[in-house]
Amino acid sequence: MKLVSLVAVLVSLLASLSAFSAEKNVIFYIADDLGAYLGCYGYPQSKTPHMDALAADGTLFTNAYATTASCSASRSVIMTGMHNHANGHYGHQHSYHHFSCYPSVAPFALPRAMEGAGYRTGHIGKHHVAPDFIFNFGAMLKGNSRNPVEMVNNSLDFMKGDPGKPFLLYIGCSDPHRGGGKDATDEHKPDLFGNKPEKGSFPGVTETFYEPGDVFVPPFLPDTPACRAELVHYYQSVSRVDTGLGYLVEKLKELGIYDQTMIIVTSDHGMAFPGGKTTVYEPGLRVPFIVRNPYVEKRGVKCEALISHTDITPSILDFAGGLNAKRNAPKVMLDAKKLFKENGGGGLDNAGPRITAYQGQSWLNLLDKEDAEDRRTIYASHTFHEIQMYYPMRVIRDDKFKLIWNIAHPLPYPFASDLWAADAPYGTKTVGGYVQRPEFELYDMNYDPDERTNLAADPKHQATLEEYQARLKQFQKDYNDPWIMKWEYE
Repeated sequence: MKLVSLVAVLVSLLASLSAFSAEKNVIFYIADDLGAYLGCYGYPQSKTPHMDALAADGTLFTNAYATTASCSASRSVIMTGMHNHANGHYGHQHSYHHFSCYPSVAPFALPRAMEGAGYRTGHIGKHHVAPDFIFNFGAMLKGNSRNPVEMVNNSLDFMKGDPGKPFLLYIGCSDPHRGGGKDATDEHKPDLFGNKPEKGSFPGVTETFYEPGDVFVPPFLPDTPACRAELVHYYQSVSRVDTGLGYLVEKLKELGIYDQTMIIVTSDHGMAFPGGKTTVYEPGLRVPFIVRNPYVEKRGVKCEALISHTDITPSILDFAGGLNAKRNAPKVMLDAKKLFKENGGGGLDNAGPRITAYQGQSWLNLLDKEDAEDRRTIYASHTFHEIQMYYPMRVIRDDKFKLIWNIAHPLPYPFASDLWAADAPYGTKTVGGYVQRPEFELYDMNYDPDERTNLAADPKHQATLEEYQARLKQFQKDYNDPWIMKWEYE
């Protein structure tokens, strides 16, 4: 009887501790340059069991898109809910590139808005946005962004934190971004993609290794030995991201907060290969997107609605109860001018355009749905990657067609410095067609998902071209795009 009583007391104590722990936590887990060629998207050659399991326990969005395939610019969109032509973060933040958001963005920025909703905020790993006073999380944690196990371990104290206050934790992996040198053991000298040389491992990480004959070659890339050598390292880096996710879920369960925490898994944009990163083609913009909301009863949902990175911040704020749905803005609006002055700035004479609402929409109501009639269109807005890579492009893409406007089409298409090292031809494009692009590109997404045949000059599709041009121009007008004037004089 005494043993039974003791067990009962322990069970009661654990239940009471769980009852007093904060609910509705959020973990945003983002990879770098991760395409949607994963197990849960129908590519079993990619070993991603933990992403697959999370998708089976939540919602997998099959049509999720970045608005720009550039690391820093895309993260600014993710953390503000608005295109970078509206938030001012046109390209990279670091070094001489020196892009950053307008001060007027501050009340809408993810960490600031979530603080206003009563959340503790923490960040670990890759940040890559500016200025700090806008994107400063309450706890800026340290950890190797190539080692997700280390990042999770270094975040445990934050997650335990104040059990009466919910938290937002942003985990930024640097995998599978290029870097770390070349594999000297391979005749093709492929990039290591952050992997340790000679099949080494990061502390605490069980690495997954691939062979050239086993990897999946995406259709936009050539199936060559050199390309497969690169993909061997790319997929190993992808699997490390997946291992970190599995470890995170394990720790959440140990802490007893897995069923009180919404987990979002995505990437800033697509793969760092020619035809992917820095372009607005599908391999550049289409991203994996998994949401596991413990408060949604339906599991294993595959939602075909088109969603965008502009939707992330308003969705997280909606989950936290901090979104004014009528205004599509935070319920608690911080004083941007006061915040700017407190952080060493002056007034808001050069604050950028007046901002009144998010440009994205919450997808919280889609998590138990397979589609949504009102979510059939997304837009993309790209201007820079690196500072020397000026090539503005605007895109409208729906479930029928995709129109790309190459605004600077007389210029040769610029190359990112990390893609110069990609030892691969240009896939489905010719080199000439990749470098010198037409003003408009129109693709039928049902019959030509790989964007091989440009229909913009086809007389049979002139009515479609004009319709999508008008819709694209209206998007620019509605979302305050300065490049709208290019319709008049270019």
